[in-house]
Amino acid sequence: MDLAGLNTRFAIQDALVFNQGPGGLVVAEVENQAASAQIALQGAQLMRWSPGAEQPVIWLSDAARFEPGKSIRGGVPVCWPWFGPHPSEAGFPAHGYARTVLWEVLTTEALSPLQTRLVLRLVETDATRAWWPHDTPVECHITVGEALELELVTRNAGSEPVTIGEALHTYFQVGDVERVQVLGLEDGEYLDKVDGFRRKTQSGPVAISAEVDRVYVNSPGACVISDPVLQRRILIDKRGSESTVVWNPWIEKAAKMGDLGDAGYRHMLCVESGNAADNLVDIAPGEQHRLWVSYRVER
Repeated sequence: MDLAGLNTRFAIQDALVFNQGPGGLVVAEVENQAASAQIALQGAQLMRWSPGAEQPVIWLSDAARFEPGKSIRGGVPVCWPWFGPHPSEAGFPAHGYARTVLWEVLTTEALSPLQTRLVLRLVETDATRAWWPHDTPVECHITVGEALELELVTRNAGSEPVTIGEALHTYFQVGDVERVQVLGLEDGEYLDKVDGFRRKTQSGPVAISAEVDRVYVNSPGACVISDPVLQRRILIDKRGSESTVVWNPWIEKAAKMGDLGDAGYRHMLCVESGNAADNLVDIAPGEQHRLWVSYRVER
């Protein structure tokens, strides 16, 4: 559907409009009485969210590339239907294909002057079916307001059970990553990718002073990012998620990536809610799985 068609069917006066964004990508722009946000239809990827007069809470790289079929550095990429490399096919896209393909708009709604909701559905093609031959319609429900809510809904419409991995790969904007702490994962078991996926136990709050790439397994609880530089706490609540991923590439890896920007690693921290490693999700025929997260700023 072209921009005119999208706006005719789905725009909401004084709340939501569709525009052509960078790289020609179609972007939903939300501006209600509580918050503003931008969502790319490619990948159903929320790129920005700012509640009220707050500085952006979701980080988007100054050097992000906006190209059809390419992932965008920052925002909230949707990792689905697997997390990390494909378990058997090395040539398949890392973290699945959901973040690089087009999603269609199903509905938009002004829940109130303070809340705006979009429901998007992944568009399956011959290419996606070559990667994932299962009949599993997936939707992303995005509610923009004083809190940001994201819900990934996967339904098994086939006749056989399916197993998925997934994550909302959220990049949070922080004042200085060396000064933040992540609370809520104390004493949790994690797989340390930086150290050959060894299993370790978290001691105290998570702090960042080098490359960090960890999957905290069996971690269904809420987390808090405490940021003394921006003088705020980001509260992360979730349901349907048993894994929490914490990631920052640090200096050397960030320099090799090419799209993190100068010193970008210092101002971002990924705290991802999902189901990975020990916590893959089995979905029986006719059943569905819902991964829901909520982000809120507290001062």
